[in-house]
Amino acid sequence: MRLDKYLKVSRIIKRRTIAKQIADNDRVEINGKTAKSSSSVDVDDVITIHFGNKVVKVQVLEIKDSTKKKDAQNMFKILEETYNNN
Repeated sequence: MRLDKYLKVSRIIKRRTIAKQIADNDRVEINGKTAKSSSSVDVDDVITIHFGNKVVKVQVLEIKDSTKKKDAQNMFKILEETYNNN
């Protein structure tokens, strides 16, 4: 599955266009490598997202084409959440 679609379906990022912008601005990594919005996401990948002063690292647990809001949180596990206090 494409990175931007996974971020939207899993509800890590609410809109696919925002997910695409963030990825295409080098603010997302998959397994430590910078990823574009079209990059492929697989189960057990570790995705790191840089949101301004917050960095979130998640592990992909499952991939679905669509999901209900209550089931979206089962698609990933948060490994780390850090804040940069500048």
